Amino acid sequence: MTEKSRYDLRGVSAQKTDVHRAIKDKSKGLYENAFCKILPDTLTGSSEHCMVMHTDTAGTKPSLAYLYYKETGDLSVWKDIVQDALVMNLDDMACVGITDQFMISSNIARNKSIIDASILKALIDGAYDLTDQFRGLDIHIGHAGGETADVGDIIRSLDVGFTATGRIHKDNVFVNHIKPNHVIVALSSYGQATYENNYNSGIGSNGLTSARHEVLSNLYASKYPETYNPATPKDLVYCGQHLVTDIDTQTGIAIGKLLLSPTRTYVPVLKQVFKHIDRSALSGIIHNTGGGQTKVLKFIDQIEVVKDNLIDIPPIFELIRTSSNTSYKEMFETFNMGARLEIYCTKDAAPDIILMAEQFNIKAQIIGHTKASDANKVSIHHKENTYTYTA
Repeated sequence: MTEKSRYDLRGVSAQKTDVHRAIKDKSKGLYENAFCKILPDTLTGSSEHCMVMHTDTAGTKPSLAYLYYKETGDLSVWKDIVQDALVMNLDDMACVGITDQFMISSNIARNKSIIDASILKALIDGAYDLTDQFRGLDIHIGHAGGETADVGDIIRSLDVGFTATGRIHKDNVFVNHIKPNHVIVALSSYGQATYENNYNSGIGSNGLTSARHEVLSNLYASKYPETYNPATPKDLVYCGQHLVTDIDTQTGIAIGKLLLSPTRTYVPVLKQVFKHIDRSALSGIIHNTGGGQTKVLKFIDQIEVVKDNLIDIPPIFELIRTSSNTSYKEMFETFNMGARLEIYCTKDAAPDIILMAEQFNIKAQIIGHTKASDANKVSIHHKENTYTYTA
């Protein structure tokens, strides 16, 4: 059985092929190659402005948070789950130039029989705490409340999501137009940024179905059957060796906490980039979520993206890879592998962008370049191997 089929048999998809097929003939908004769909400003009727309404969730990460909470009683994991869902919205929107004045609404769907009032309160409080934290970074978020639904008939544990809205002047919209002979500045997803309270493993919110089942012990299959789809083949359910409380020898942190590290936001960095870097020096901003290091394939035209100087891969991804015996080729198209934001720019602009990231204690470096090509592809060079991906 290949790793690809292992991933598919768990009912998930790194590339979301069915979704993209379903929407391929639908309007892509005002700017076809923008990272988010951009719409006319129908709220105020301004012809000079446009808007984005974006929805995302924490994916299957709440199932892991529930398991960890049941094992440890640690309520703090729920704020991290809220951060996952929130950042997956805000950072996508920041890629088109919206870095302030967001409006959000939450959507929490729970199985009330197992997700009790204390968890619900932790989720709601976490959302308001996060808006306060963002305000301290001069990023303002209005919270419009949201919907909380008790839907135990259709959900096994919990789903947490947000819808975010932002408005922007058309002159400030950033649309991907990735050019040949530009460099790629990657920002690390791991470490501890100045605005983070703890070490971040870099896992984000992608690939968690695979990660938790491949890393964690089968003990949890019988103990918490509500955390997985009963239709999943038994040999793919919690087939790893670790407990959530086991300590990772490289980081000294519990493996459950590493897997639950909240998704890092890059909005503070991008706010500085848009403020200080001439737009003519930028040709692409890619948030490496679904599709991992191959995400850029959706935004290039007759370009080869060459990544030959990658940021070091952090321990969490090596733990997942060795636990599952997954190939590096699969890992790079499932996980961010330590770099979740890429900025495509002129070589002259790169040092200033790197400095802006480092001022927030975020490691950044030039990881590669672009070149003209007859076919759209990403070439990743790692440990004397080259992995090639095509659109």
